[in-house]
Amino acid sequence: MNHRVAGRKLGRNASQRKALWRGLITELLRLDRISTTDAKARSVRGDAEHLISVAKRSMVAGGNPVHARRMAARVITDPDVTKRLFDEVAPRFSDRAGGYTRIVKVGPRVGDGAEMVILELVERAEKPVETKKK
Repeated sequence: MNHRVAGRKLGRNASQRKALWRGLITELLRLDRISTTDAKARSVRGDAEHLISVAKRSMVAGGNPVHARRMAARVITDPDVTKRLFDEVAPRFSDRAGGYTRIVKVGPRVGDGAEMVILELVERAEKPVETKKK
């Protein structure tokens, strides 16, 4: 029985698992979209959404932005991504109560058949559409 056992081990020890999660969360917040396995995406999703919520709470009156940035910096491995989280990502989700990420199934990986997914932020950054000149 597997009672009261939460989380996925992903075939790693605790320090490797933490490093993997930190790397995936950092890249998700940097690129708005990453491709990974289903198990990894599901294990990282909650922590990524929690960081966005922390950043959102720091924006409202009475929130402590310094404490929130330090909490985010404990997880995010790049200071530029931490800045992006607070300056670009959190304001995009100011009207949304939760559910900041989406998992889209892609299919099995060619090498080992692992179920691959795309983990992305629901409201992605608007990029200008370039028109072709004739």
